[in-house]
Amino acid sequence: MNIEDLLRETLSDLAHEEQPPPPGRFLQVKQGRSRRRGLALAAAAAVAVMAVGSTVVVQGLSSVSKDVAGQGSGETLVETKQGQTTLTVREGLRLSRILEQLATATGRPLVEFQRAAKDSRALGLPAYAKGALEGFAFPGTYEVSPTSSPDEILAAMVTRFNRAAEDSDLVDGARRVGRTPREILIIASIVQAESPNKRDMPKIARVIHNRLNHTPEMKLAMDSTLLYGLNKFGARASNEDLKTRSPYNTYARLGLPPGPIDNPGADAIEAALKPAAGPWLYFVTIDPKTGVTKFASSPSEFDKLVEEYRRNLGTG
Repeated sequence: MNIEDLLRETLSDLAHEEQPPPPGRFLQVKQGRSRRRGLALAAAAAVAVMAVGSTVVVQGLSSVSKDVAGQGSGETLVETKQGQTTLTVREGLRLSRILEQLATATGRPLVEFQRAAKDSRALGLPAYAKGALEGFAFPGTYEVSPTSSPDEILAAMVTRFNRAAEDSDLVDGARRVGRTPREILIIASIVQAESPNKRDMPKIARVIHNRLNHTPEMKLAMDSTLLYGLNKFGARASNEDLKTRSPYNTYARLGLPPGPIDNPGADAIEAALKPAAGPWLYFVTIDPKTGVTKFASSPSEFDKLVEEYRRNLGTG
C-alpha cells in the first residue's frame, strides 16, 4: 500500500467516527495501536510538512501553510511572531540537545519530546535507523504552530531527513563506496563533529574511510565518538576518558561506533558519500582560532602537525 492509499484509508476510518477528531488526533499513535496507524502518522507528516525554500512549516492537517523565507546559520535561532515559533536547528547537535531546545522553544515538557523520540514507527524512521532517532533529526529551519505536537515536529525532521537522503542518493551512494546507509550516516556524523568548516569535510571523510579500510586494521581514534559515549562535551578527551570501555571508544575498538554521534547536515552526508581523493590517515586543526586544518599520511608527518599545533597554543 502506498502513502496515498494509506492516508486515504486512515482518513476514511476517521470520517466514520461518531465525533470529529480533536486537533492532533490524527497524528497521535497510542501504545498498542496497529502498525497501519503508525505508518499513517509518517504519511500524515509527509503531507503536513512542506518545504518552503530552506524552511519547513510544521502544522496540523487543518492549518493553512504560509511561505517563510531564509534559513539561519551558526547558533541556534528561536523567533516567535504572532504565536508562530521559528526554530533553526544547526548541524551537528546531539539529539539530547535538540530535544531540550524544542521543549524550550515550544513551552512543552521535555519528557514529551523524549517520549515521542522513542516512537520510531510513528516518526517514519528508515529501517537502517534501527529504531533510534539520533542522526535522523535533520538540521534546518522549522516553523512550528502552537498546536504542533512533539510527534509532529520530530516526524517533520525525519521527513526532511528522508528527503535529503533521496536528494543525496544515500542508499545507492553508500553501496558504491562499499558501505551501508547507516555506516555512511555514522561517518557523516563524525565528519560533522570533527570538521571546523565545510571546506575540509571531504578530506576528513577521506581520513575516516582510509582508516576503516587500512591494512593492517587501524582504529578510528576519534575524540568526538569517545566523548559522545561518555555524554561529555568538548574538543579533546582526557587520558582517563581513553580508559573507558564504552562501545563509542574508537581508541580501543576497531571500526565505527554503533550509531551516529550527532545529527549531520547535507554537506557532511555528501562528504561521507564522496570523500576527497587522497592518502591521508591523520588530520590536525593546527589553529583552533582560525580552524586551519592540515592533513598527513604518515606518523612522522602527523607528529610535525602536532608540534605546530602546540606552538600555536604556546605549549610547544
